Amino acid sequence: MEQHKKQKAAKKLYSEATRLTGLIDYQEAAVVSRTLIDKKAGTVTLFAFDEKQGLSEHKAPFDAMVCVLDGEAEIIISGKSNRLREGDMIIMPANEPHALKAVTRFKMVLTMIRS
Repeated sequence: MEQHKKQKAAKKLYSEATRLTGLIDYQEAAVVSRTLIDKKAGTVTLFAFDEKQGLSEHKAPFDAMVCVLDGEAEIIISGKSNRLREGDMIIMPANEPHALKAVTRFKMVLTMIRS
């Protein structure tokens, strides 16, 4: 039943202009995510990171593109630090170690392509 509710809520986004930053809220001392598209070919997920929150170093088997919507983040790919601000994007290559940390509160959209 919960999956059905999520699918129904996601369908409301189709064919409607929507401000991405309004689809997710910050939570104190937390990382919040909301999946917008989840298909066999890939996913589109929104994230909201409170200041100093992050994701520890990991690898993914697919390329992923991060677009910062609000705030400032540090994204480390294969040991190289990158500072991104609102409007910036970066592609994280498949199988490369990467980590994210909020310099300030920030929101991002992550697009992962599986094929």
